[in-house]
Amino acid sequence: MELFVHIVFLLCGIVAVAFVLFISIYLIISGLPAIRTIGLKDFLLGEVWAPTATTVEPSYGILPFILTSVYGTAGAVVIGVPVGLMTAMFLAKVAPPKAAAVIRTAVELLAGIPSVVYGLVGMIVLVPLVQNTFGLSSGACLLSAIVVLAIMILPSIINVSETALRAVPKEYEEASLALGATQIETDFRVILPAARSGVATAVVLGVGRAIGEAMAIIMVAGNVANMPGLFTSVRFLTTAIASEMSYASYGSLQRNALYSIGLVLFLFIMLINVLLNVFIKRKKEA
Repeated sequence: MELFVHIVFLLCGIVAVAFVLFISIYLIISGLPAIRTIGLKDFLLGEVWAPTATTVEPSYGILPFILTSVYGTAGAVVIGVPVGLMTAMFLAKVAPPKAAAVIRTAVELLAGIPSVVYGLVGMIVLVPLVQNTFGLSSGACLLSAIVVLAIMILPSIINVSETALRAVPKEYEEASLALGATQIETDFRVILPAARSGVATAVVLGVGRAIGEAMAIIMVAGNVANMPGLFTSVRFLTTAIASEMSYASYGSLQRNALYSIGLVLFLFIMLINVLLNVFIKRKKEA
């Protein structure tokens, strides 16, 4: 029986690795032809995306999409990580049991809301609010996308960070308090550093959710291939794929370029994960 369970676990691990390898190989095979045709420099650094242009030569530059995804994700992390981390600290160390139960329920509900609902609420409430507040012709812009993404990544950051904070041995807190530190000093100078690995994991999950979101962003960002600006309608890497894949002709350069965008997005996420893992490892060794 024990051998059987061991084999089942081994097969599950192999399947997980196989899926990652399959996705990687498929994206590489599908994405490289367009990059070779367009040229790596023109594809990554080109500022104009016009694959269906008829009066001029079609352009396949994705620099606006890359910069928009970077700025949008960074903005969401800057807003969402502090809020999520403080909420996790409150739930793990400060909140009364009844208040913590109510907040956890709200966080769980927030995690279960479909992306399209976030986009719908953002389109109905947030977009007009941004438009009226800043006197814009349209509130569907990068700022609206950042706010929606920041809200969407909160559940992942809160849940994982709270688990990491609760996993810190109680002896750490007791020793700090015994040496004369206050509860707040203990929480932020002892407990939080001890849980940094779990907190970093929460940030990685949040970044992955922000970069990979498409449906909600289409509804609040304007979905226009502009260079990024806080009050400009923009298009992310994910929304570029989602908005054009349905009508791109099979085998056309446009469709192959969309596969290439998927490859760039995949490599982008892998790079972030590697950098954060290296950062965590160096912190542990220090």
